[in-house]
Amino acid sequence: MKPPFSPPPSSSSLLSLRGKGRLSPYLFTLFLFILFVAVLYGEDFMCIFGEQLQLYSTADTFFASSSSSSSSSSQRVKRERKLPFAVGKTEEGCDVFSGRWVRDEMRPLYEEADCPYIQPQLTCQEHGRPDTGYRQWRWQPHGCDLPKFNASMMLETLRGKRMMFVGDSLNRGQFVSFVCLLHHLIPPHQKSMQTFDHDSLTVFTAKVYNYSIEFYWAPFLLESNSDNAVVHRISDRVVRKGSINKHGQHWKNVDIMVFNTYLWWMTGLKMKILLGSFDDEVKEIVEVSTEDAYRMGMKSMLRWVKLNMDPKKTRVFFTSMSPSHQKSIDWGGEAGKNCYNETSMIEDPNYWGSDSRKSIMQVIGEVFKKSKVPITLLNITQLSSYRKDAHTSIYKKQWSPLTPEQLANPVSYADCVHWCLPGLQDTWNELLFAKLFYP
Repeated sequence: MKPPFSPPPSSSSLLSLRGKGRLSPYLFTLFLFILFVAVLYGEDFMCIFGEQLQLYSTADTFFASSSSSSSSSSQRVKRERKLPFAVGKTEEGCDVFSGRWVRDEMRPLYEEADCPYIQPQLTCQEHGRPDTGYRQWRWQPHGCDLPKFNASMMLETLRGKRMMFVGDSLNRGQFVSFVCLLHHLIPPHQKSMQTFDHDSLTVFTAKVYNYSIEFYWAPFLLESNSDNAVVHRISDRVVRKGSINKHGQHWKNVDIMVFNTYLWWMTGLKMKILLGSFDDEVKEIVEVSTEDAYRMGMKSMLRWVKLNMDPKKTRVFFTSMSPSHQKSIDWGGEAGKNCYNETSMIEDPNYWGSDSRKSIMQVIGEVFKKSKVPITLLNITQLSSYRKDAHTSIYKKQWSPLTPEQLANPVSYADCVHWCLPGLQDTWNELLFAKLFYP
């Protein structure tokens, strides 16, 4: 790559100019300082300017509709530089996140009973769900097709590498889905699933390929009082500012990273931020708007990526917010109901539920557009919003015994946040596959 600036004049020419009285001693000193900085930090400047040539999918985000024609040509320039792991590219003008659901009798991509790694919170068939139609839908982008998920290709790509999902239980679901899409090609004695660090880290390894796919529990990405992977049902949530390295130390040397964070920030209109340490006897806590708190988290994530991920060798993805379906009145249903007993999807292409904050999508858009860090957004929010039929609802393991009142009113304990597997989150991974190999 050519340096993004012209080479400075030589020392002899500067001395010559000085001798002719054309430069004051102050300007001469300034030139020497610029020369020194250029030599000392030239590589850093090249990295910074080089990042601008990286492709990251702002064209696929919530704010894409407002992009001008000049930004489109800019995207074409960015596409010219091949990203790590890419073998092709998406058709020009194709937004894989904009499309419709079509029935596909070849689905699901695997059977629930054939993947022993699915947590009991997500095994809907095992827990009595009577219908199976929610498993037989395929996402069809407008004007183009998603590449078929190729498990053999993915396994070869991962050979000798680490892939990690970092975030909350929804990202754990995507992690498990990814493992389920691959594990059938690996002999039983060559694979294992283990948990470490009080269940914060879950690692699936395939010895024959010498790779690992991992999940790390960090619902805010930053340090918080909800970091215990088992006991984290805390209503008064607090996040520590500037603390991403508390978890980030465990993410280093990863080749493919998939972040998510959203649900845990939704505690109301305000969020509590710790300015010191959780070990401080007197804690300094301030309240800021949820949007400002989330923006802080996004910027911390991008800074960590810039300092720890080599854009020439690694890829980083961020999965947008996963919608919930807590209020059936949002889609024209009966007041007081939710996803319980829903077996069909929402057909309104413009549907956007009240549980999905557009202001948060706008924060993601603003932060990503200003950043030069190469990161790909998996914009799964809109396509998932249609799928009120795909939640676990009441068909999951209940960790606490249900009361007679709850049993009499299933709506009261239906889980309208998490998703059955196999199901919707397999599509998220098909989109991840597409953006990894065909950006």
